[in-house]
Amino acid sequence: QVQLVESGGGLVRAGGSLRLSCTASGRTFSTYGLAWFRQPPGKEREFVARISGSGNIRYYADSVQGRFTISRDNGKNTVYLQMNSLKPEDTAVYYCNIFKGRSITSYDYWGQGTQVTVSS
Repeated sequence: QVQLVESGGGLVRAGGSLRLSCTASGRTFSTYGLAWFRQPPGKEREFVARISGSGNIRYYADSVQGRFTISRDNGKNTVYLQMNSLKPEDTAVYYCNIFKGRSITSYDYWGQGTQVTVSS
């Protein structure tokens, strides 16, 4: 099973930026799509963005479109989430995963996540 380790979270003021990283184990990193999800406090985990294995295809949730950018470096087995113009409602624990669909019911494994807190 692929192991995923997220990092890069922290506390930032509204309007600020953060870049999250997720490093995966395994030799076949470039063969699968990856996604970022987040779980705001007291709410269900939700889809944020996904990227194809080659990095050519990207999709975003409406709530982050135009502010967040997902990218990947297959040479480093790492996927990134650049988050700009952050809002307090972006506060959540952020997780990456191999993409299996936008519904969290498709997933049975999650990493530890990384906390992002945006102050107003």
